[in-house]
Amino acid sequence: MARRRYLIAYDICDDRRLRRTFTLMKGYGTPLQYSIFLCDLSEREKLRWEADIRDIMDVGVDSVISVEIGTAGTEVSVIGAPRRFPPGGPMIV
Repeated sequence: MARRRYLIAYDICDDRRLRRTFTLMKGYGTPLQYSIFLCDLSEREKLRWEADIRDIMDVGVDSVISVEIGTAGTEVSVIGAPRRFPPGGPMIV
């Protein structure tokens, strides 16, 4: 199953939901900056992530965006302080 790379960012208005969202996201990807994660996901993992995030967020006030940026392992460049990115391929959690 092909994995795709996603940049996922969220704006969660409640502190409790924010902590739960951060904990959930650590299981799916690598934090880059506050509320921004880089995730390599299969189609099945993406569907599971969408269901999991909907269970946490309040869709009336919170928002989450995911942007597909290519195949798993797509290069990401940084200006400034270096960041560690996950290698391409499956990630064992």
